[in-house]
Amino acid sequence: MTSRHPSQLHVLGLVAGVLAGSCVPADPGGGDPDPGTLAGGRVRFAVLGDGGEGNDTQYLVGDAMHQVCETRGCDFVLYLGDNFYESGVASVDDEQFQTKFEMPYADFDVPFYVVLGNHDYGNGGLGLDASRAQYQVEYTEVSDRWEMPSEYYTFVREHVRFFALDTNAIFWGAGLGEQQDWLDAELEASTATWNVVFGHHPYISNGSHGNAGSYEGLPFVPVADGQSVKRFFDESVCERADVYFSGHDHNRQWLPATCGVQHFVSGAAAKTTALEGRGNATLFEDDTRAGFLWVEIDDDTLRGAFYDQDGTLDFEHAIARPSLAR
Repeated sequence: MTSRHPSQLHVLGLVAGVLAGSCVPADPGGGDPDPGTLAGGRVRFAVLGDGGEGNDTQYLVGDAMHQVCETRGCDFVLYLGDNFYESGVASVDDEQFQTKFEMPYADFDVPFYVVLGNHDYGNGGLGLDASRAQYQVEYTEVSDRWEMPSEYYTFVREHVRFFALDTNAIFWGAGLGEQQDWLDAELEASTATWNVVFGHHPYISNGSHGNAGSYEGLPFVPVADGQSVKRFFDESVCERADVYFSGHDHNRQWLPATCGVQHFVSGAAAKTTALEGRGNATLFEDDTRAGFLWVEIDDDTLRGAFYDQDGTLDFEHAIARPSLAR
């Protein structure tokens, strides 16, 4: 089951928001109710982002992920944005859909649930051209694997409800209230055992982009510091969701639970960037090898395993559902 908000262009709102401090809001989204109280079950999936290079490393990671999925099982993949470097796609027929998605992941026959990153909104990563993002929404009707029914949406697998965010819109404040109202309502209505949120920008990270509210190590710099992302998470994700998966920083990190939420960064699908040390403790972090995260959620336990681009297991750990401790 997938529910969405009505997909639309935000480009005027984005540009106006940057230039005038306001934006044209998106229509709020409504979701289908959960199919009864969801309790128990097992869900297995892979998580990776920032893959849109079409380079050799992306193919290596794709092959390694397929091997792990064949061995350990994958029901689907969460794909965390920056799907097409450097400036997204120019149409629904853009050849990059083939060279940077279909071909690197050709061996998979499971859906990829995709979110948008700043590079997907164009302008070399500045992220102000919503028409480019809309082509990725439209590609859902073209591909057998690509799932992005709207800029933000929700779906259910077994006892887990997943919430896909458009964090680039949150970053720029475009339709911010509408997306936040949508998430608040969906989380309030959820009867799933686990509530899992995924998006592009991290809430906390030891990478070069770093923590929301002080992105790039620049606290108190309007917009660029990610205060809108921090505020969104503080108000609507912290103490409400169980897990948040993000990319944006091109490395792999398992960070201890913060604000009642377990945080992962898995943005090394095609390249790596250095860890900077932004003050967060980690259970695991690596910036030397590309790779991905494999996850199994079995009843109240989440097991995660970080693999590198050759399929080597680097770290594996299991945790109880964070909301059990609240």
